[in-house]
Amino acid sequence: MIRRELIDTAWIPDGEKLELYKHDSDYMIVLGHNELMSTRKWGSEEALATMAYERIKGITKRPHFLIGGYGMGFTLRAALRTLPEDSKITVVELVPEIIEWARGPMADLAAGCLDNPRVNLVMGDVAHVIDGSRAAYDAILLDVDNGPDGLVREDNNVIYSKAGLRAARNALTPDGVLAVWSAGADPAFTRRLERAGFKVDEVKVPSRSNGKGPKHVIWFATPE
Repeated sequence: MIRRELIDTAWIPDGEKLELYKHDSDYMIVLGHNELMSTRKWGSEEALATMAYERIKGITKRPHFLIGGYGMGFTLRAALRTLPEDSKITVVELVPEIIEWARGPMADLAAGCLDNPRVNLVMGDVAHVIDGSRAAYDAILLDVDNGPDGLVREDNNVIYSKAGLRAARNALTPDGVLAVWSAGADPAFTRRLERAGFKVDEVKVPSRSNGKGPKHVIWFATPE
């Protein structure tokens, strides 16, 4: 029986410890008892990019996507495959080790996506990037927690607050879309999006690319 191997650890700024494990050929990033991401389940992370692009396709010829949280890069790689060649993608990652792991033990998985000329990597807090932007992005894709609450760090709660959603609305182009990934449903967050002036489409997406596994939730919110 193959036991999972601890590869490295990292501390989230003002947050908890992340652990990178390897089990056979799979990697997983764990926070306490929560598996935040894994190379075994990534269908909904890809859908975050592809389904967001479906909603803005044809509106702009050179879309600019903001991805909050690199994770294992599934959303970024899906965006690179889906978006036009002259698009731009800004990736904001808070934890330096996440990028080190992408360039180190998971370099084969990353497949050079961070070095693509369309990609601008920003190390920092995505909430600050959003708050400082005005009509800058055609899509904002957020996958920084297991849902719309600050699981990874308490400071992330501001992203899903009334003020945070208002900032996201201001950071979007008029026909842009805010997409938020979650491990499960949250009716209170749906109502909060609506009160913030968004038209909301809540979609259940299989966690695996083959359509199997538990369903995750993505909110696609467009300014009204």
